[in-house]
Amino acid sequence: MIDITFYGHSAFMVNIEGKSVLFDPFISPNPLASEIKVEAIKTDYVLISHGHEDHVADAAQIAKQSNAMLVSNFEVATWFSEQGVENFHPMNHGGSKVFDFGKVKYVNAIHSSTLPDGTPGGNPGGFVISHQKGCFYYAGDTALTYDMKLIGEEFDIDFAFMPIGDNFTMGIDDAIKAADFVGTKKIIGMHFDTFPYIEIDLEAAKKTAAKAGKELILLNIGESITI
Repeated sequence: MIDITFYGHSAFMVNIEGKSVLFDPFISPNPLASEIKVEAIKTDYVLISHGHEDHVADAAQIAKQSNAMLVSNFEVATWFSEQGVENFHPMNHGGSKVFDFGKVKYVNAIHSSTLPDGTPGGNPGGFVISHQKGCFYYAGDTALTYDMKLIGEEFDIDFAFMPIGDNFTMGIDDAIKAADFVGTKKIIGMHFDTFPYIEIDLEAAKKTAAKAGKELILLNIGESITI
């Protein structure tokens, strides 16, 4: 069992084996997350899927105040080192690294990636996290891709964080196919409703998922669950 807290958009804190892992912290610029105090967040790791502002906005501050290890692709990790983040680990597609909470594999995503100052952010990705009690997939921002089938062949995925907001990423129909590809029935939705472009009918999305035999978990900002 692991504990998960939603900080809005695609930002989640996951507690694994006594360590905290924060994904894609976009909190302070998000008016929907105004009650979340960034200065109070402490974590052991910050994992960044790609360089867009709505995934990296608070990463440097949180990494510095926590002395956390920031993990991303080579370009993004290097960029953060130039922003004063001293504790960082670069990865690239297909590579794995064992940390003290589990094993991380950086996997393909179909999207774009430019850092807030216009610096190229390399190719976007997602993460597969294997730990003593299970395995999950954080898709990042992505389209549906057949590469996800390889994840299903290699790993036994318990659940997956997947974008469902459409327009810039997968919508719910493609997220359901992605869940089939990676071999899970449990989807934690992300990247929806933050901006007008990605506002969706949440009840309709839940019904679509249920009809396909999937559980779509949509957390409120600040809400925590245990899986």
